Amino acid sequence: MLQVCLNGGRGPGDTAAVPMSPVAMAEAAAAAVAAGADEVHVHPKTPCGGDTLSPRVLADTLAALRGAVTVPIGVTTGASAEPDPVRRLARVRSWTVPPDRATVAWHEPGAEALAAALIDRGVAVDAVLRQGTDGPARFLRSSVAPRVPRVLAEAASEEAALALLATLSRSPHTRPVLLYGRGAAAWPLFRLARRLGLAARTGLEDTTVLPDGTPAGSNAQLVSAALAEAAAAPMSA
Repeated sequence: MLQVCLNGGRGPGDTAAVPMSPVAMAEAAAAAVAAGADEVHVHPKTPCGGDTLSPRVLADTLAALRGAVTVPIGVTTGASAEPDPVRRLARVRSWTVPPDRATVAWHEPGAEALAAALIDRGVAVDAVLRQGTDGPARFLRSSVAPRVPRVLAEAASEEAALALLATLSRSPHTRPVLLYGRGAAAWPLFRLARRLGLAARTGLEDTTVLPDGTPAGSNAQLVSAALAEAAAAPMSA
């Protein structure tokens, strides 16, 4: 499974290819899915370019995306969109149009309550477990964890990723894992995920360059490059 993460916390200052409006996100998603992406992850944006949990902005974003693609669409619920955990929870509960999936960063305050609220609304939760934080340990002892259908394991190196995966293997509940890195770790961890048979992702949220270091012109170009990398590095038996 290959997810495309369209924008994240980036903006035009990072690269002009980052989609910011619902229309631009829909166009980018359609091109990425046509290139081979199985799923879309997006950060809805305010007119000023900030991440937001606004019910209106989310509804407009989802309407545009669902008019362009039929694959699952996930969104952020991170502190970048709303730093206060109480207000963040209230925002999510006020959504009029829910996404298919939503990421919950388990190292952020209020993660358990937020995940429970999403699950109660029928939204599939992706628990973001970041290496170097208390998120993995908190997740393993969480009463909500058994209800979480997928983990997004984030690390800064292959060594750290393997250590994180070993920690997660201690959970009594098995679930799919999507492994990823950002910046310089994005492509090495994509290759590691492929070798281990794990789900992976690519997109301008994680990297603005292709495997050879040249600037990526679009999310679709990154998806095409990822599929080429996957074809060149078969999964381990």
